[in-house]
Amino acid sequence: MRRVMTYENLDAKLINALLGDGRASLRSLAEELDVSVTTVSNHLRDLEDEGVIEGYTPRVNYDELGYDVTAIIQLKVEGSALPQITDRLREQKQMISVYEVTGDYDIIAVGKFTDTDGMNSQIKALLTDSDIRESNTSVVLNAVVENEQFELDIDE
Repeated sequence: MRRVMTYENLDAKLINALLGDGRASLRSLAEELDVSVTTVSNHLRDLEDEGVIEGYTPRVNYDELGYDVTAIIQLKVEGSALPQITDRLREQKQMISVYEVTGDYDIIAVGKFTDTDGMNSQIKALLTDSDIRESNTSVVLNAVVENEQFELDIDE
């Protein structure tokens, strides 16, 4: 007897399958999930339309491309300048993450650089902004886990 798969369960399994292989074909996904290609296609379209799946992109190892200096930049800014500073950081291509946070600092940004000189010059250029009251930069010595995604729990 075939088990009835719920909509949410199928979506979670589909997401997990894509996390394992983002280049999987509709046919291979359908075979893996034991559903029709049309069902996979419809669910994928729904997940994309709902913004759950935002796109398909390769996972790039920036270290292998020479961007082996990772910096974590913490900034205290004047409250009204927060949007302008985060926009400025977002526009810098080497900033891979920018967060507005609670705590001692207002912004945390993570950047990838080819060397400490390049990192230093970008950070110094940023710090010329008078709305930045304080900064703290840490250079990552060892990335234990980076850019990891996790599989969704599936109710069986």
